[in-house]
Amino acid sequence: MTASRSKVVSSFTIIKGSLIEETYAVFRDWDSEQSKFENLRRVREENSFGATSAHWARDVAKVINRRFDPGGRDRPLVDLALAGCRPDVWNPLLLFHMTRDEFLLRDFLIHWVYPHFVKGSYRLHTDDVATYLATLGKRKGIEWSGQWSESTTERVASGLLRIATDFGLLTGTAYREFASYHLPTESFLYLLYALAESEPNARRVVDAEDWQMFLMDASDVDRELLRLHQFNRVHYQVAGSLIELKLPHESLADYARELCA
Repeated sequence: MTASRSKVVSSFTIIKGSLIEETYAVFRDWDSEQSKFENLRRVREENSFGATSAHWARDVAKVINRRFDPGGRDRPLVDLALAGCRPDVWNPLLLFHMTRDEFLLRDFLIHWVYPHFVKGSYRLHTDDVATYLATLGKRKGIEWSGQWSESTTERVASGLLRIATDFGLLTGTAYREFASYHLPTESFLYLLYALAESEPNARRVVDAEDWQMFLMDASDVDRELLRLHQFNRVHYQVAGSLIELKLPHESLADYARELCA
């Protein structure tokens, strides 16, 4: 089991980037009968993710080791990759799994990117993100990993914007703008199951901050649930402040198996 880094502000994984294609390739070649160490050693030796150098292969393996628990919490993500899940469906799930244990990326998306989206900000700059990073030093309960130079802070700020762009939330290179983003239905349902497993209260599921990482608020979630209810994909009833939400599968793992079929 990977030790939790949910309150650690670290530069390494952010600077290395989203690694979407590399992670998918590694999990497509994952052997669930082997340990994480054995799998990462094998994929490095076989270079199943197309690394251009031994140094890059080592860094990719190190990032995946930090980010994921393929034998436990992140097993459904691995199973979907093994089954050849469509990238447009799988990629948002990758972001969700990354942010379950990567504090800085999650906080950036929820407490910086989403508020700028709500405000209608037009262009997002690295300098603005650096200002956000400076505020983290005032937060309580956060562990800072290492001392950052000005150059490191700039690289982290740039890396955060690049990751959001890689996942389709932003667009552009010299400066970033918000993209027209839509969470695929299959991905929405996966996140719904994942949130419902850890939170039995339907209202709190609808109001969960996690949706903000995908530029959705509670009203967006409500509309999507009503639409899915019409197509008998979920049972969703609202009466004032009371919500009844019933999902057809017993667990996230069961729903993931349906996606894999």
